[in-house]
Amino acid sequence: MTIPNIITILRLLLVPAIVVMIGAQSWVGAFLLFLAAGISDGLDGFIARRYDMRSELGAYLDAFADKALLVSIYVALSIADVLPGWVAILVVSRDVLILMAIMISWLMARPVDIRPLKISKINTAAQIGLAALVLANRAVEGAEFGKSLIISAPWVIEGATIAVVLLTLVSAGAYLTLWLRHMTD
Repeated sequence: MTIPNIITILRLLLVPAIVVMIGAQSWVGAFLLFLAAGISDGLDGFIARRYDMRSELGAYLDAFADKALLVSIYVALSIADVLPGWVAILVVSRDVLILMAIMISWLMARPVDIRPLKISKINTAAQIGLAALVLANRAVEGAEFGKSLIISAPWVIEGATIAVVLLTLVSAGAYLTLWLRHMTD
């Protein structure tokens, strides 16, 4: 067990706490824990690269923690009526589509090597950014100083939502295209 893996496991343990805080509409707490999760994601990667502590387990744990966080946050924000349900369904469906493609490949004895695509990394960054914007907006919404912040402008969150939707669709299409090529070769 390496330090980066321990940090990743701790990030994974933050997920239920963030979801509970969203459910309780404790927006400041949810935002701060989400921020801590984001910082830990950067920290574990930095330590793994800088001190040569990369491992196969760490790569899987990191990807799992990222997906658990994003899927949980989007579903929780949708249930809390903060994000449209269809956005959460789209984000979750993309990940389910990728997992199903991998499983079908294994079942057909044609395992596919799925590596993160550049569009996927951009998509993940946009999804994290939108979640952070929404949580930050809710956290400052009631505060006096929050009324002057740009994140309280509805067009910012609407624009970020549109970007996430488009990037999620493009990313899903890119993975589906690669998978279909692999399966039909």
